Amino acid sequence: MTELHNVPADSAPAPVPSVAATHSGGWWADFRRRVRGNRRAMVALVALGVLAVIAAIGPFITPVDPNEQNLRAVLLDPLTDGHLLGTDQLGRDILSRLIVGTRVSLLAILLALAVALVIGLPLGFLAGFVGGRLDMLVMRVCDAIMSFPPLLLAIALVAALGPSLRNAMFAVGVLVAPRFLRLIRGVVVGLKEETFIEASRSIGTPTSMIIIRHVVPNTLSPLTVAVAVTAGFAMLAEAGLSFLGLGVQPPQASWGSMIREGFTYFGRSPWLGLFPGILIAATVLTFVLLGDGLSDALGREERSAS
Repeated sequence: MTELHNVPADSAPAPVPSVAATHSGGWWADFRRRVRGNRRAMVALVALGVLAVIAAIGPFITPVDPNEQNLRAVLLDPLTDGHLLGTDQLGRDILSRLIVGTRVSLLAILLALAVALVIGLPLGFLAGFVGGRLDMLVMRVCDAIMSFPPLLLAIALVAALGPSLRNAMFAVGVLVAPRFLRLIRGVVVGLKEETFIEASRSIGTPTSMIIIRHVVPNTLSPLTVAVAVTAGFAMLAEAGLSFLGLGVQPPQASWGSMIREGFTYFGRSPWLGLFPGILIAATVLTFVLLGDGLSDALGREERSAS
C-alpha cells in the first residue's frame, strides 16, 4: 500500500486531509516527489533551466557583439570565418543574436504571464466566490474578449499602443487572461460546494481565512499546469507579432524577429530563419512536455487522495 505522508490512517473524509496536507506542506513535498519521478517533466525542467542560465549570462558569453555589422561578411555560411552559425544580411553573428534573443524571448513570456495572472486571478476569484451579478458581468466581458480572433485583437491592441515588445506582450497577456479567469472561477465555484468550506463557515471562520487556507491552495494544482501550457502559447504569440514587426524593434534581437529577417533571404541563406525556428519549436515543445508532466503528477496525486 502506498504510504501517505503526513496523513494519519484514521483521517476524515478525502477533501479535508487533502487541504490539510496542502496547508502543512505535505502535499507540496508529495507533489515534488511525483514530479521528480516523471521523466518528461524533469527533462523539460532541465531544458528550461539551461535556457534560463543562457538568458541570464547571455550578454557575457556571446562570441561577438550581436549588433556589430560587417558588410564585408554578409550571409556567410555556418562554420565560415569563425562564425559558427554564419552571419545575417548585415554581417551580424547569428549565434550571438540567438543567445541574446533567448533573454528577450523568455522575458516576453514572463511579461505576458504576469499581465494575464494579474488580470485573470483576482477577477476569477471574485466571480467564483461572490457569484451573482458580478459573476455574470465578468463572464460576459470574458466571453466578449474570447470571441475575437486572438491574432487580430493582438494586432489591434499593439497598433493602438505602438509597436514594442512591452506593448506586444501586454496585448498577449490580455488575450490569455480570460483563460486563467475561467479556470480559477470554475475551481472556486466547485470548491464553494465542498464540505470543508461549509464546515469552516459554520464555525465562524472569516471569509478571508477560508480563501487563504482552503481556496487558494486548491487552485495551485490546475493553475500550475495552465501556466506551463500557456507559456508555450505566449512564445508563439511573441514570435508571430515580432515576425509582423509589432514586437521587438531593430536592432534588438528576438527569435521571432530573426525569423522575419531570415524570411526575405530564405532562398539564399535558409539558416537565417531555420535556427531560431528550431529554438522556438523546441522551447514550445518543452513547455508542453512540462505541462503534460505536471498534469500527470497532479492526476496521480488526486487519484491517490481519493
